[in-house]
Amino acid sequence: MKQYLAIFIGTPGSMAKWNQLSEAERKQRETKGLAAWHGWVEEHKASIVQTGNPLGKTKSVSSAGIADIRNNMSAWTVVQADSQDAAAKLFENHPHFTIFPGDSVEVMECLQIPGA
Repeated sequence: MKQYLAIFIGTPGSMAKWNQLSEAERKQRETKGLAAWHGWVEEHKASIVQTGNPLGKTKSVSSAGIADIRNNMSAWTVVQADSQDAAAKLFENHPHFTIFPGDSVEVMECLQIPGA
């Protein structure tokens, strides 16, 4: 089986909608979302290689130096599947975008380093 990196995407626009909810509604959705997320992990535990983590602030390092930047990556996980399509299907209707304010999950194959 191949391994696939899944990057959870969340834009400032989706977060703005989340912040417009009342405190009570956010708390209710957070509780529901965390339960659904744990249920997703349990349902797919045979395919999960690394559960991953939420992501924090970003720094860009280049020949120009180090800079604070903003990107849309909000979390990651690694799964294994027979194909990229099969890996992507694991994330259909995921709580990241059905309950939480996330926009999508991007799934890409983890390739081997040539000659390694």
